[in-house]
Amino acid sequence: MDKRKWIIMNYNLPTEPSRLRVSAWRNLKKLGAVSIQQSMWVLPYNDDNYSALQAVSREIESNSGEVLLMQCEFFESKHEQKVITGFNSARDEEYKEFIDKCEDYFKELEKEIAIEKFTFAEVEEEEEELNKLLSWYAKLEVRDVFHSSQRDPAKDKLEQVKKAFESYSEMVYKFNDKEL
Repeated sequence: MDKRKWIIMNYNLPTEPSRLRVSAWRNLKKLGAVSIQQSMWVLPYNDDNYSALQAVSREIESNSGEVLLMQCEFFESKHEQKVITGFNSARDEEYKEFIDKCEDYFKELEKEIAIEKFTFAEVEEEEEELNKLLSWYAKLEVRDVFHSSQRDPAKDKLEQVKKAFESYSEMVYKFNDKEL
């Protein structure tokens, strides 16, 4: 059986300005990379991840940084499993934050219903928030290579959010339809 291949990125950047280090960190987090040591990040090997890390490398190097980009395999499965556990922990944390934002969305809809704010402008605003949640979930799902334990609960919560929005939209329609 072929072993899974990984991409390791190690980099150094000047300490100042700190925005360069923050930018590198943000870019790596957006890709779903996991830090395994100080300034050492790992992603499963595929063409997309390799291209993305090359782009991050170019940015670091253009800002007086140094980068090593390597392909590797783990000798022992327990070491690889430790990294996979790190990936799942990172995704679980992201999904939990997503679920919290979904709960905030429910509270917002409940508030609007309680005060009978049944306007088209409010529906548009809530739809915008729903679209942000949909986009966020799609990004999380792409990064969730190893199917973390919070993936299904987050997906279920998103389905509930979509239904709640549809229900609210229907209420607004019915309320405004009476006025016509």
